[in-house]
This record gives sequence, structure tokens and C-alpha cells, in this order.
Amino acid sequence: MPNKKILLFFFFFYFTLGSSLFAAEEVYVNATRVQSSLKGVPLAVSVVRSEEIKNRQLLGLDESMARIPGLFFSNRYNYSRDLRLSIRGFGARSNFGIRGIKVFIDDIPSTAPDGQTALDDLDLSNIEKIEVIRGPASALYGASAGGVINIYTEDGGDNEFFEIGSMLGEYSFLREQIKVGGKKDKLSYLLNGSYLNYGGYRQHSDVKQGNLSGKFKYEFGDGSVGRLILRAVDSPEAEDSGGLNQTERALSRRSARQRNLDLDAGEEVADKKVGAIWEKTIGNHSLRLKNYYNWRNFDAKLPITPFIGAGIVKLDRFFFGGGFQYSNSAAFLGKANRLTVGVDVDSMEDDRRRFNNLSGTQGPLQFDQDEKANTVGIFLQEELSLSEKMLLTFGLRYDHVKFEIEDKFLANGDQSETLKFNELNYSIGASYELLPSLNIYANRSTAFETPTFTEFANPSNNGSLGGFANVAAQRTEGYEVGIKGAFFDRVSYEMAFYHLDVEDEVTTVTNIGGRAFFNNADTERRGVELGFDASVFSGLDLLGTYTYSDLEFDRFVNVPNAVGSQLPGVPEHHAYVELDYRHPSGVFFKWDWSYIGSMYADNLNNVEVDNYNLSNIVLGYTKKLKRISISPRIGVNNLFKQDYNQEIRIQDATNRFFEPGPGRNFYGSINLRYEFSD
Repeated sequence: MPNKKILLFFFFFYFTLGSSLFAAEEVYVNATRVQSSLKGVPLAVSVVRSEEIKNRQLLGLDESMARIPGLFFSNRYNYSRDLRLSIRGFGARSNFGIRGIKVFIDDIPSTAPDGQTALDDLDLSNIEKIEVIRGPASALYGASAGGVINIYTEDGGDNEFFEIGSMLGEYSFLREQIKVGGKKDKLSYLLNGSYLNYGGYRQHSDVKQGNLSGKFKYEFGDGSVGRLILRAVDSPEAEDSGGLNQTERALSRRSARQRNLDLDAGEEVADKKVGAIWEKTIGNHSLRLKNYYNWRNFDAKLPITPFIGAGIVKLDRFFFGGGFQYSNSAAFLGKANRLTVGVDVDSMEDDRRRFNNLSGTQGPLQFDQDEKANTVGIFLQEELSLSEKMLLTFGLRYDHVKFEIEDKFLANGDQSETLKFNELNYSIGASYELLPSLNIYANRSTAFETPTFTEFANPSNNGSLGGFANVAAQRTEGYEVGIKGAFFDRVSYEMAFYHLDVEDEVTTVTNIGGRAFFNNADTERRGVELGFDASVFSGLDLLGTYTYSDLEFDRFVNVPNAVGSQLPGVPEHHAYVELDYRHPSGVFFKWDWSYIGSMYADNLNNVEVDNYNLSNIVLGYTKKLKRISISPRIGVNNLFKQDYNQEIRIQDATNRFFEPGPGRNFYGSINLRYEFSD
């Protein structure tokens, strides 16, 4: 645990000096489904803004979100497995994409009904703001809400503009972008396109990806607002270089695993989304309706030989849903009050097939099933201000989840089955403004998480059977206490302590040929998260965060020796510091440093991964010439050539845990923007 004297001093400083300090500008967030004051929300909520995202290489969300305490990222550079993100350990076990965390883009879910999230359709250069709830939030968002990420993309703005950008870097890195936007009468619009071609640091890690998006906002005559959101991605190539063991890594950090080369491991993805949102406010009443559709085609070649299992996966998905939300902010017993009720409905159908991988070509069919997931969630949230200083919140949500498998490959018997979950979750919290510069808060909440379809696979049959293996739903209950505030109009700060008990956590028990298999275990989680953001002087900001995570198994029927061990894939300590300077002339400079403590690669904690430090810099300039803006910049990643692993493959059966990260590398870019009016 952090030194108790430091924490006591922290409290003493703010309690004794706080009465003479002045609060900074109020910040509002929508992470709790309605707009709320950031300092008054009795939750750990963080915000990342546009300028903190765009002046990067734009390879992964971790470039900007590493500044949030409680979050841990890995796997920026292997696009075939996607960025791995965990919040307080939720999502750490994910083998592909984001797991255990609910993600929304412009209020449209990117998390499928079975809990898996893919963000390949998100263009990082188009983000306006990111809001993060750290900790259980199923009372607001339903299943897989061990944490919540709300991403908001740019609107068109008031002035019509045209923007192009180009970026080049080492390892055959090329990124091109074009963007147009503006407003005509009551319609604002933004259209964005980008293309990425990246050779990668390691052998067999090429990526090609094109993104298109559109966002339209129309203000109707009755005061209501409608939004149309379009996104599409085509990624014809994302190679998987695979993990290395210690010997292979020592011989050549940049090499690929030989089996991944032999079987041409990687994936192809095509994804399209359409979403519509309508909102209207009349006095104390607010109403929101939304509807969305998602089509996804996924082809993957896994490094699995026919002797182990079927290594080619083909998936065709159709996912649609919608929601209704009503809020009433009329006073209750003379107190400020807001009651919100709503319904979320989602439905997904996957046509999943698996074939033998014969040296990278498709072999005989080995698996064929239709997978259906249907969810209905009904929620209520109450916010009551007992006084100008004290806020009480209460949330309650009921979720019905139904999974169905229709087995169409009957050579090994009919594995068709249906599984249902009925879950009731709550949250209760309170915040109090003890001083103008200091808010204290506490909450208690629950969450649940269903296994994904891929997590039902039975390792005793190498995943060749359909049906449902013995993996139950994961349930979490715990509490959090914290403080947050701001003073001198120059410094904001936060500190949170949490304790969570997780029952039947879906945990990796083995990884065969690149495919993970899971069973249930109980875990206990405790942690401390600290953060501050200070304006040192005009133009210079200093930000720092520290996270302590004590996450351990306290019941594991399948692996009893693991009880007392730390969860693999998450460091006990990690910290982040960022220095950001902006001069009125348009010159800007950003330096960041990350410390990632040691962590384990296996459930028994027999394999410890060393700690490491990473440092990055970016230097740029923005020059405005009437209607034209020119923005060149250069950046350096891994400034001090740290030898580190950018990803750990948890519980790998062949001990190939390690995916080395690139050494020092450079990139540069230039953006040109033309505005059609002054």
C-alpha cells in the first residue's frame, strides 16, 4: 500500500488550506446517462479532451487515455488482437478486443450483447471527448459494465471547413486523412475518412485499414434535435506475429513465431454501423430515443494446426438495438431532484464457422453454428440534492439476457442449447462539498458480466464442440470512497480507494495454439488511484497519476494452487507524468513518462514480467494565415530505447507469453485546414 503518512498529509493539506482556495471552472459529463457536474458525481469519472488525443501518432486510445488512473493498456501494435484495456482488472483477461467494459461511441454501443467490444471502426483523429467511469456500473448500463467508456466524436461546428493530413513514420508507417464539416441552416455535418498502412515493428505484423464516418445533426422547429451517425471500416489485412518464449525473444525481438508464419495468422474485418438519436426537452421533461444497426464480417486465421483444432474462423454478424430514456427534473419536497427511467433492447445473430487451417489455406469444415444473443434492460436512476452541498443518488436495473446456440455441424452430435440470465443490480452513492475546493463521495454498487460465446468453448475438446461449457455469469459487489476538487483555478485533483469482491470471474485457464479457454474463479480487488492536473504557469500544464492494484484470487476450483496469487496481466503499480507546453505563437511541446510495474503472465505467478519505463515526446506548431491553418509536428516514441513487452499473452500453454514492443522510433505529420468564412 502507499505510505500512510503521505495519505495523511494529503488530507491535512486540503482540509487546512481548502477554505481559502477557489474552485476551478465547472466541468460537466454525460457518463451517468444525464449531464452532471463532474465534481458532484459520487463516482470515479475522468475526462480526456480533443487536444489531448490528436497530437499523437493515433495508433491507439492508450496514447491519450494512459493519463487516467485505474486504467491499464497493452497491445497497441498488434492490430489482429486489438488494444487490450482493463479498468481495475476488468478486461485484463481479454484475448481479443475489450472485455468486461461497456463502450459507447456517440451514445451508440460498440459492445455487443455478449459483452465483446471491437473499436476498429473508431478514427482517433475524429474524437472530441472521452468520459470514463471507473468501477462497476451495471445499474446504469447493464452487463459487462465493470467500467464504462463514452467516446464522443466531433460535430461539424458553425463554420464550414476542409482539412487534410498526412503522417509518416518508421516501420513503414503511413496515415492519410481528409475531413469536411460545417453548418447549413439547421443542419450541421462532418464527414471524415482515413487510411492506415503500417508495416509494424515485428515480422508478420502488417496492417491496412480504411475508415469512413459521417455525423449529422438537425435542429427541428419544435426544439428537438436529431442525430444520424454513420461509421464503416475495411481492414483487409492485420497480421498476427504471435508470442515468443524467453529463448526466442532473446535471439530476435522482431521475429514472428514460426507457426504464425506457417499458418499465415491474422484477420480481415469489414464493419458498418448506422445509428439515429432523437432528443427533446420541454421544461422539466427530457426524452431520448435511439436506434442502431451493425453489420460485421470477420475472417481470422489462427495459429492452430488441424492436430489441435479448427484454426480458420469466419463470422457474419448482424446486431441491432435501441433505447428509450425519460428524465424529469421537477423538484421533490422542495429539493432539486432528477428521476430518469429507460429501456435498452439489443439483439445479435452470428453465423460462426470454423475450418482447418492448412498452411494458411482453408481446409474442411469443423464447426458451424448460429449464435443468438438477446438482451432487455429496464433501469431507474434517482438524484436528490438534500442541500446545495449534498447529493444522493440511487440506481436500479433489471436485465434479461438470453443466449441460444443452434448447432449445424452434427458430425460430433447436436450441441444446440439455450441459456438465460436474469440479473438485478443496484448502486447507491452520496457526495458532499466539504469545502469549496473539496468534495468527498462514497458509493456501493454491483455489476454482472456474462461470458461471450467464445468463452463458452470447452478446453477438454479443444473448442471443437458448441454448446455451453461450465462457465457461469460473473458478479461483482463493492464500494468506493474518494475525494476530488480544484483550487486556485489552476489545480484539479482526485483520489479514490475501492474494494470489490468478484464471484465466478471468467478467468483464462489455458491458451492452446493462440486460443484461450476459461473457467470461473473468485477474486478480491483493492486499489488506490491518485491524480492531479496543474497549470504551473500560463501555457504549461503538469499532470500526474498513480495506481496501486491489489487483485488476487481467493477461490479457484480448477487451479486451487492459484488462491492468493495476483491476477495476471495487470501491474501492481503504475504511474504516469505528462508535461504539456503551449506558446501563444502556436508552438507546442508534450512529454510523457510511464512507469509500468512488474506483473505476472500466469495464474500461479510463476512467470514474472519485468517492470519498464517509457518516455515519448511530440513537438509541433500551428500557424494561422487568415482562413488557412498549417500544423506540422514531429514525435518520438520510446525515447530511451526501453526493452519491453507491449503485450503479455496470459496463460499461454507453450510459454510464448511475450510480444516485444518497438525501440525508439520517429514519426512526423502535417495538417492543412481551410475555413470558408472568417
